[in-house]
Amino acid sequence: MNAASLARLLLLAALWGASFLFMRVAVPAFGPIWLMGFRVGIAALFLALMAAWWRRGLPLAGNARHYLMLGLFNTAFPFLCYAFAAKTLSASLMSILNATAPFWGTLVAALWLRVLPARKAWLGLAVGVAGVATLVGLDRITTKPGAGIAIAACLLATLCYGVASTYSKRHAQGIAPFDVAHGSMWGGSVLLFPLMVMLPSAHPVVEMAWQPLLAVLLLGVFCTGIAYLLYFRLIRDLGPASALTVTFLIPVFGVLWGVLLLGESVGLNTLVGALLVLLGTALVTGFSPRALLKRV
Repeated sequence: MNAASLARLLLLAALWGASFLFMRVAVPAFGPIWLMGFRVGIAALFLALMAAWWRRGLPLAGNARHYLMLGLFNTAFPFLCYAFAAKTLSASLMSILNATAPFWGTLVAALWLRVLPARKAWLGLAVGVAGVATLVGLDRITTKPGAGIAIAACLLATLCYGVASTYSKRHAQGIAPFDVAHGSMWGGSVLLFPLMVMLPSAHPVVEMAWQPLLAVLLLGVFCTGIAYLLYFRLIRDLGPASALTVTFLIPVFGVLWGVLLLGESVGLNTLVGALLVLLGTALVTGFSPRALLKRV
């Protein structure tokens, strides 16, 4: 891994870690549906502008149903789950729970593709469950009203990512990565916009303070549009396994932004739970720090 790839990896983790911060700031003003509708719509427009700049069309023939499926399971529904959870949970806790996505990917692949996990992966699943139990059982936030449903929403979001990754392996292998990102954003927009029409925003947009408006703009352009470009550039340069390293860095930045910018507190249980979740993720994905360091 050269210096440029390492910089992209750290920037991607910082952007995706910041998404939980921006959701916490914006969701009280917009509500989950409008916030995610704007996030996905802004990202779709940004990627369309990039496609136009590169003179690259979006292949729809035979792919529209894949964009809709990925727009549902990789974009619209998990984004809504996180936005709902952001009304109750801290950015730190959400970013750590986000690291459980590889667990669900392993389980979904085992059930759908009949790909049985190795022994190390089963151990990783057990360690990850212990980490989530530590977070849920000992975090003070979990005593707040509605915290249990919010935590379940985060885990449902990561389950959706597992479904999306398995679906992509099964049905969307022939689609270019940029087209998957671009098309899934439009697919998510098609699914979210009718909900925005049917259900009003928490507050009129014209009456909102500048902070939530700036947060949703940053969420759409940087944490979604630019982040997807960085991610697929890393996949191209390093391969999917090394690009997945970002999973381990997102909680670091999520906790950092939460503490520095939102004044969130991090207890010993949060650190222990986070370490268990990340260790479980490493076992499930077969991640090896030593092998990665050799490439740096």
